Amino acid sequence: MKLTKFVTAAVALGALTLGLAACGSTNTKADSANVSGKVTAVGSTALQPLVEQAAKDFQTTHTKVNLSVQGGGSGTGLSQVQSGSVQIGNSDIFADQQTGITASKLKDHKVAVVGMTPVVNKDVDVKSLTMDQLKQIFTGKVTNWKQLGGKDEAITVINRAAGSGTRATFENAVLKGATAIKTQEQDSNGTVQKIVSTTPGAISYLAFSYVNDSLRALNIDGVKPTAANVETNKWKIWSYEHMYTLKSKDNKAADAFIKYVQSSKVQKSLVKKLGYISIANMKVQMDAHNKVTTIK
Repeated sequence: MKLTKFVTAAVALGALTLGLAACGSTNTKADSANVSGKVTAVGSTALQPLVEQAAKDFQTTHTKVNLSVQGGGSGTGLSQVQSGSVQIGNSDIFADQQTGITASKLKDHKVAVVGMTPVVNKDVDVKSLTMDQLKQIFTGKVTNWKQLGGKDEAITVINRAAGSGTRATFENAVLKGATAIKTQEQDSNGTVQKIVSTTPGAISYLAFSYVNDSLRALNIDGVKPTAANVETNKWKIWSYEHMYTLKSKDNKAADAFIKYVQSSKVQKSLVKKLGYISIANMKVQMDAHNKVTTIK
């Protein structure tokens, strides 16, 4: 009799477990189906490739969400999300580092880390610089590659436009308060990539995700620009990639998309594949004042 009761209870418990599992599966699918709306993400071109690909993947299971991803620079992303013009503002810098932005109005979602590196046209025969030499180039004190052990060739400096988070990150790490030389400025990583690759003697800087065989990245102080070196802060030029939302406005579609970008699925595959670094891999952390500390 006791055995019969035990078996009956076990069967009932198994049925309940299966029922809950089925409900969980159904609810997950239902959640995907119920999330709907239009989401526009604007800002950092360094983060743009990751957000664009993640958006494509996300929409395969969230068919009622219409996602649009645009560049424009971190300053644009922060100002537009603050004004409510867009749902997500992508940025390479903390909101309180940007003039005209009230950081307390925004919610910060860190989604990755990006390394940035100086890049040159492939005709430049200099392969490594010191941080001080790099600073001298971008402040106009060194104007010819011959001064750095290369061939007699004028250096063409290409900078990013004001408001660029990539520029802010580069100048914080390299110039440290010095004034950059007045030169041509471009508003996106993609444009800089094309110009450097086609302009003899050119130098600029790019997010790791934009470095390809059409140009060459430089070592700094003998350190290679790699993800592993960023993770330990051996490579000094890096920043968090942020996706900001407005605290005063709830948007379930935007929140669902950001959670997807932060998910282990994206962090372990897409983030690495596209040349970014997962926050989970960082051995150090940085605050809004560019102070780096070791993670214990």
